[in-house]
Amino acid sequence: MFAGLFPRLGVFVIWLARPVLFTAAFGGFLLWPILGIIFLPFTTLIYVLLWTPGIGIGPLGWFWLLLTVPIDIGGWGSTGYANRNLYAYRRR
Repeated sequence: MFAGLFPRLGVFVIWLARPVLFTAAFGGFLLWPILGIIFLPFTTLIYVLLWTPGIGIGPLGWFWLLLTVPIDIGGWGSTGYANRNLYAYRRR
């Protein structure tokens, strides 16, 4: 449970501690960070940490972002696999 909460908590702390950096990373548009926190929290956290004002994200930063997407998707898959024995998922 903590592993799923950590990236969301990290994004929230950065949002509170450095709101200017956070809004600059997303251009002041709040829909993308909210969707990122819900669906791709680790990728959103890394995106905000790698963002450089005036420069954006460099090639190495995009490499790290591409590595974090499978981590987030793997979290969805592992959750489904772990819950496969619950009553609602059993085949009759």
